[in-house]
Amino acid sequence: MTPAAAADRLVAGCGAGAEHGPLGAVVGLRAGGAREIAAAGNRVPAVGAVAAEPATTDTRFDVASVTKAVATTTALIRLVSDRSVGLDDRAAHYLPGFAGGGKDRITLRHLLLHRAGLWEWQPLYAAAPGDPAAAAALAESLPLRHPPDTGRHYSDLGFMLLGRVIEAVTGADLNDAVSGLVTGPLSLHATGFRPPPGAPVAASAFGDAAERRMVATGDPYPVVVGTGGFDGWRDALVVGDANDGKAFHAFAGVSGHAGLFSTVGDMLTWASVLADASAHDDLWDPRIVAEFTAPGPDAGQALGFRRYARVIDGTPEVVVGHPGFTGCAVGFVPDRGVALALGTNRLVTRAAPVATDALWSEVLTAADTVPVHGRPARG
Repeated sequence: MTPAAAADRLVAGCGAGAEHGPLGAVVGLRAGGAREIAAAGNRVPAVGAVAAEPATTDTRFDVASVTKAVATTTALIRLVSDRSVGLDDRAAHYLPGFAGGGKDRITLRHLLLHRAGLWEWQPLYAAAPGDPAAAAALAESLPLRHPPDTGRHYSDLGFMLLGRVIEAVTGADLNDAVSGLVTGPLSLHATGFRPPPGAPVAASAFGDAAERRMVATGDPYPVVVGTGGFDGWRDALVVGDANDGKAFHAFAGVSGHAGLFSTVGDMLTWASVLADASAHDDLWDPRIVAEFTAPGPDAGQALGFRRYARVIDGTPEVVVGHPGFTGCAVGFVPDRGVALALGTNRLVTRAAPVATDALWSEVLTAADTVPVHGRPARG
């Protein structure tokens, strides 16, 4: 399946039954030295008398948790490579407020593997609206939900803390640190927090509907921070601001767990560079990249990355990457020259949106027959 066919299929609903495909989709694939990007549908819906605007290969998407891989994990790969930090350093060494109750044991490795025992999600903005320092302090002070290193518990809070570690090590705010460590050196010119005015940005959702429901119901995670009096909920179409409530309301759009905007072209460039990491030893130590992408103690989880077992060109391979809640995802096959990226606005619907995993599965399927190169496949 070509990127163009995949994009059309996603917008058509990708056979998802009662669920609806995203308003728009952009799909990118690089393999065998060839690179292709295709777009379908709209980046912004028609609203009243204002016409819809089509998705193009230049559309910038709110990539949500893809931020964890492209920004935070990549920055840490570089910092570990130059020995500014160590994976087994205690998080409390960089974050003095992150202490007590078992937290002193937690390392950067635990945070990257989602094995620190932190809460998966909390509406920090409800207790500290518009105050990044107070929200960060609250994230550090919350008691652990699980004993450290006893299992994988995917945590936004863990990557918020990793963003704070990057700030502590570099002496720069996260926006500048990511620019200096990632987007600048990798020539990701359309990638960053808080896109500039006039950029062709995709709508990401109708307001804060998802988080508002989570706060009201305590589903899927109990709420343990105070939420009384918070009245900053968004209702209008979100375009150009972070979709994630914590990133937007608490951290002014800049956080280690979410808030990044990017094009599929830039995500494909990022994935292509990681796919050929050994050819870029001016950026990092390839052995460190291999350590980050290797299997961890929990199925499907590496250091800051997800791992997807696939059969590509008839050979068992592993796609390493990350999905995002808004309907975006990116991945690469280490040492095999294969990279793929997806941008959608799946939440811009009044119906039940199709899951990001289902959209990403379509793109992974599109890559299953592409040619690969490099050394024999790794398990």
